[in-house]
Amino acid sequence: MATQTGSRPTPDHGRGQGNGTGIDGFFRVSERGSSVRTEVRGGLATFFTMAYIIVLNPVILTGANVAVRSGPKLDFVQVTAVTALVAGVMTILMGILGRVPIALAAGLGLNGVVAYQLAPQMGWRGAMGIVVLEGLVITVLVLTGLRVLVFDAIPRSLKQAISVGIGLFIALIGFVDGGFARRIPGTTGTVPLQLGVGNRLDGWPIVVFTLTLVVMFVLVARRVRGALLIGIVSGTIFAIVLQKIVDVGGAEGDPSKTGWGLNVPKLPGKWFDTPDLALVGKFSIGGAVSAVGFTAVIVFVFSLLLTDFFDTMGTVVGVGGQAGLLDDDGRLPDAQRVLFVDSLAAVAGGAASASSNTAYIESASGVAEGARTGLASVVTGVCFLAALFIAPLVAVIPSEAAAPALVVVGFLMMRGVTEIDWASDDVAIPAFLTIVLMPFTYSITVGIGAGFVAYAVLKLIRGRARDVHWLLWVITAFFLAYFALAPIERALGV
Repeated sequence: MATQTGSRPTPDHGRGQGNGTGIDGFFRVSERGSSVRTEVRGGLATFFTMAYIIVLNPVILTGANVAVRSGPKLDFVQVTAVTALVAGVMTILMGILGRVPIALAAGLGLNGVVAYQLAPQMGWRGAMGIVVLEGLVITVLVLTGLRVLVFDAIPRSLKQAISVGIGLFIALIGFVDGGFARRIPGTTGTVPLQLGVGNRLDGWPIVVFTLTLVVMFVLVARRVRGALLIGIVSGTIFAIVLQKIVDVGGAEGDPSKTGWGLNVPKLPGKWFDTPDLALVGKFSIGGAVSAVGFTAVIVFVFSLLLTDFFDTMGTVVGVGGQAGLLDDDGRLPDAQRVLFVDSLAAVAGGAASASSNTAYIESASGVAEGARTGLASVVTGVCFLAALFIAPLVAVIPSEAAAPALVVVGFLMMRGVTEIDWASDDVAIPAFLTIVLMPFTYSITVGIGAGFVAYAVLKLIRGRARDVHWLLWVITAFFLAYFALAPIERALGV
């Protein structure tokens, strides 16, 4: 029987193939309390929730073209194609090899670093070479077992805090992407966010976001299967009709405008197109070294690696916990295969000039629909590959119709806050910092790093240093270096 939206199944700690045959047996669908129909629905929900990356990734990457002084510029259409290609292939591989409902695509934040920090200094091919190198390094860490050791060394309380913090983080992303909360343009010395435009809810896109969010919460509260998917589809249809009637237009990235945030929801002139994959293979590790030097390359690789490493860990903990796949110590069985696929995705993303690909927290929207197995990832991956040819149709979905799903998922993940020992300060303080800093700094990695450092320091001060796993001390040292990266770069002349 399929798990209903918002429920948490009994954790699946086994490693067997399952009792069924065919697709059911391979993906352990019945064993994990799911069904093929539920997995398909969950895979579709995940795709529609993260389909924005097909448009947003090329927006971010090509937006830095003006700052890139050497080498060829990136083409928007070509970046769109490779973004969908790598996401599709690697998400299918995650489903088949990792067998978990986790989708992968170009990492937000990581692509910003590549676009605005690396590419201007070494060109696009050199920047993508850095991404490939970072992926190769993290793959070695997986193959040596170090990445899994790090994963297992983290106390369960911190893992729970990571999951809750990610819930708040993606809820904030949902409110910002939906235009309900916005950055205040052209102001300093004030709060970084405001309600809508001019601290008022103004414009038809806000109506779409709000009504879609209400529909999703009502459906979730009534435990309707497919609540998020129904909400996204109905919100998109409403937005298309609304745009046809009142011609809202786009906001063009300006938070002071009331138009559609990312793309205008209207039926495209053509529904199919042939993908242009000319960017595949256009990277150069040697070009990066010759442009900025070996020392700078090491610093850049370390910065990307740390972000990629712990963003993925947070996503695996958050999605795995929501799906009930973690064991009693908060560990994911067969995590080695999941992390291996994720590391290969970084290599593939750089090799295709799509930027580093990583596990997506939006996968939790599929889990909220009942997805529990890799079959959902296969469905999501197939949708990404289909988007290679139907990219004009995928671009119809406005962020105002998809973003409410992130808010609902954030609510579902917040429930884990009750499992943290708030009576113990040396657990509660690191957990608090982990939870609040993720949304406040807009970074999963910063939240995890602050929690680790606080946990280790508090244990040391209280004379309980032996309670901290030796590997956690090493990670803490790396995070201290990460937080001090700016003065380190200045000292090295980077």
